[in-house]
Amino acid sequence: MKNLSEYVKTAEAAQILGVAQNTLRKWAEQGDIPVHRNPANGYRLFKREDLMRFLKKIDQSSKSGS
Repeated sequence: MKNLSEYVKTAEAAQILGVAQNTLRKWAEQGDIPVHRNPANGYRLFKREDLMRFLKKIDQSSKSGS
């Protein structure tokens, strides 16, 4: 984890994805989205790049399911 500015906390990540924090935690526990831990305090962190990739994946799934 080189650059912490590439990461966001759970609340911000959930806001970016438009879901509840508990939903995001569940997805992370299930391995649907990568999660990292801040070595200093153990907080969950989500890489912005991973969030954007996940959004694209969801968007493509919804379009192909239509």
